[in-house]
Amino acid sequence: MTVNDIPLISFFQRVLDPLIIMGTLYLFSMLFAEPFTGYSLVLMILAFFISSSVYQYVDPYRTWRSGRMMAYARDIVVGWVVTALILVFLGSVSGLSYHYDENVVLVWFAATPFVLLASHLAARKLGSDPNKDSEVRSVLIIGANDVGVKFANTIDRFPNLYMKVCGFFDDRTDERQPRNMRHPVLGTMDDIAAYVRQHQIKMIFISQPISAQPRIRRLLDELQDTTASVYFLPDIYVFDLMQARFDNVGGMPVIAICESPFTGFNSLVKRSSDIVLAALITLALVPVMAVIAAAVRISSPGPVIFRQRRYGLYGEEIIVYKFRSMTVAEDGAQVVQAKKNDQRVTRIGAFLRKSSLDELPQFINVLQGRMSIVGPRPHAVAHNEQYRKLIKGYMLRHKVKPGITGWAQVNGLRGETETLDKMEARIRYDLDYLRNWSLWMDLWIVVRTVKVVAARENAH
Repeated sequence: MTVNDIPLISFFQRVLDPLIIMGTLYLFSMLFAEPFTGYSLVLMILAFFISSSVYQYVDPYRTWRSGRMMAYARDIVVGWVVTALILVFLGSVSGLSYHYDENVVLVWFAATPFVLLASHLAARKLGSDPNKDSEVRSVLIIGANDVGVKFANTIDRFPNLYMKVCGFFDDRTDERQPRNMRHPVLGTMDDIAAYVRQHQIKMIFISQPISAQPRIRRLLDELQDTTASVYFLPDIYVFDLMQARFDNVGGMPVIAICESPFTGFNSLVKRSSDIVLAALITLALVPVMAVIAAAVRISSPGPVIFRQRRYGLYGEEIIVYKFRSMTVAEDGAQVVQAKKNDQRVTRIGAFLRKSSLDELPQFINVLQGRMSIVGPRPHAVAHNEQYRKLIKGYMLRHKVKPGITGWAQVNGLRGETETLDKMEARIRYDLDYLRNWSLWMDLWIVVRTVKVVAARENAH
């Protein structure tokens, strides 16, 4: 089911949101006694098209549908901030900004996301308990299985969907059906068409495995004699999903089951934040890095920078930089992890590892595009080859660029992973990061990293 199948959301997306954005500009122009000119109309049109494109990528209605209102509010604000920045940039380069009253534009920028949120929440409140049966679409689910039950429960949780589950149809006996069903089984597959015609069912969701294709084809033929809308619930939930979504290739619909979170607009957001933060941090720490380089050079023989092969994006080998902290520079088929009181660690190296200052050259890797500030920590090639054979899903962590810090590191899994259990726990956190990534999650990890490093947890 698409977003446009939900009346309230479709109304906001197609009609009300553009009118709110444009109307708010007009309102503040009147309040500040500024004449509404042709330039104001140009700004309205630009805001309309830019905000439509930005919100298509940010997709706040995804979180609206899931009921996560804080995340929804965040997406509305972020989308509008991006829109405002684009408008400011266009106004500056074109010279159009001189034609607008600064106070009007600033107040418009500040107030619009709150007006959007207020109108959406008010409509959600009014529409959360529909009381007209004609507005509520009746639903049948074909297949009393885990996927069908999960879908029915989702409909029950969100009354703003304006849908009501009447029940299930299934050929299986009672003992083979899920125990947590809230809705009755109304009959078998042979009874569906007659029931749909008799009760004027609006929507049918087929939750059957691909192996049931002949039955599905026969059912679809029978439903040709009804007016019900028919949808297919794919049984992809049997897989360990990562960034699952519907997409298309050359106009052909496909289902993404395992994908990187950094595609499209997300990729731009991630790379932009990496460049900005890495550039600022590198510039600020140039004096510190120069002192560390001199200390490493003086304290023990060998290069200042330790270069080691690691796996980067899509498992391709990259060279990662660190300040040398040991008397060896292992990068072969066997690499021994540093342990507590490791004799190979130099005196200055022990301090650098405790404070994580040995990782500072990796901000250069970020600027090169090899790494990200936040992501799964890169392991030596030898360790990758070892653990990919032992841990299911290990290589999935390479669907994103490796990071200087990561979700596992701020959850107590920083430093040596001397047991398989610890490495498995680290991988679980890495994959959790891939499933749930957001810019706010990255910023939270950065803040948590500062605390972890200051406490010198698990570093040696």
